Parts: sequence; C-alpha cells; structure tokens
Amino acid sequence: MSQLFAIPRFRLPGLVSTIGVHLPQWPHSLALATALNAAAKVGLLPEDSLAQLEGRSFVVEVVDAGGQACFTYRRGLFRPLFRLPDAPDLSFRAHLSAFLQLLARQEDPDTLFFNRDLSITGDTELGLLVKNMLDAVEWPQLPRLPSLRY
Repeated sequence: MSQLFAIPRFRLPGLVSTIGVHLPQWPHSLALATALNAAAKVGLLPEDSLAQLEGRSFVVEVVDAGGQACFTYRRGLFRPLFRLPDAPDLSFRAHLSAFLQLLARQEDPDTLFFNRDLSITGDTELGLLVKNMLDAVEWPQLPRLPSLRY
C-alpha cells in the first residue's frame, strides 16, 4: 500500500486525557461498534473469523485521549457495551498515533507491541485471531485526486 503521507508518532497534550476520562465513554463504544458492523457488512471482515468472536468482550483504550470503547460480538453484530466489563476477553491500549498507524498499515501490530507502543491483554488465542483477521483486511483503493496546478 503506497502511503501518500506518514502518520508521525505523537502524543496528545495531557489536558486532553484529563478531560477525556471525565466524559461519557458510551459514544466511543457506539461509534466503534457501528464502524465494525459497517466493515463486516461490506465484506472487509471474514465471516468465519467473526463467528469465533461470539460472546466475547473487547476494550479499546486510547490512552492520550482518555477514551475507551467497550463492545461485544453477539448474534452476528458488534454491540456496544455501556459499562466496562469486569474482565474483558481482550483489551488493546495505545496512544492515538499508534492506532492511526495500525489503521493506515504504516506499522504492524507486532512491531507496535514489541516496541511497547501497543498493549494487548487477555486471551492470547483470541488476540491472535483478531490480529490475523485485521491483517487479512483488504482496504479498497481510494481514487487519487488529480493534482491542482495554478
């Protein structure tokens, strides 16, 4: 995948996290579950792997934003959880830049994990399943915009 730009490693100012942890977290959970359902609907996520997520709970924490999203997969849909599970099956914890680098495929999860930029806790087998599932995603190519010349 050719990169039009590189996402730098950055940290949001501490004030963002200080405020973020005091805001309602359910909108993050709802937004992430909605995005995952959209990705599944258009075929970006393999159905056979999705079936193995049944009944599992997940937490994604963006450390420097002070936000977290909790969700589960039940009966063919990602569903937001409005409270943090006592013991989620799988948790991901990183700064916003690491998640953006993952999404853009600028960095792979193994590199971020071994550089301690991404923390993964919980069921190891489930973590490998999710990692392999995300690695298999074929992002559609967006059309390039023509160069503007003045």
